[in-house]
Amino acid sequence: METKQTLVNEICPTTTQAWVKRGALLVDVREKDEVEQLAYDVPNLVHIPLSEFEIRYKELPFDREMVIVCRGGGRSLRAAGFLINNGYDPLKVVNMKHGIIRWVQKGFPTKGDTTTVTGSNTSTGCCGSTAPKKETNSCCDSSPNSDGSKCC
Repeated sequence: METKQTLVNEICPTTTQAWVKRGALLVDVREKDEVEQLAYDVPNLVHIPLSEFEIRYKELPFDREMVIVCRGGGRSLRAAGFLINNGYDPLKVVNMKHGIIRWVQKGFPTKGDTTTVTGSNTSTGCCGSTAPKKETNSCCDSSPNSDGSKCC
C-alpha cells in the first residue's frame, strides 16, 4: 500500500507573530506542567498536550490557520504532521521552528518564568554565542529564511 506523505511547512517565531496578528490559532502541545511554568502570551491560544493529541485533535478547526508550538519545535512538528495526515490543510497548519526557547530569546510575550527555558538571565544567540537580552541584531537578521523572513 502506498502512503502519501506531506511535508510540514515551518515558520520562525517572528513570522508566527505575523500569523497570530492576522488571527491564526496558536496550538501549544507541551504538557500541562510545562505550560504552568511558562506560557505563550497571545490571543487565540489552545493547549492540547501531545500526550492527548491523538484523541483531542478534532477539537481544532479545519478552516483556520494554525501554528503548532512546543518547547523546541520537535513535538510540534510531529503534531503538525499528524494534523496534515488527518486531513488538515498543509497551507493552514504550520510548525514554529525552535519553539518557546527561540520565542523567549526574541523577547516575544510570555507569562511565567523564562529561566525555565533560558537557564539564566542571558539568551543564546542563533549562532551559539551567549549575549545579553538587549541584543538588537543577530547573525540571522541579515539573511532571509526559505519563507523569505529574516528571523531565526
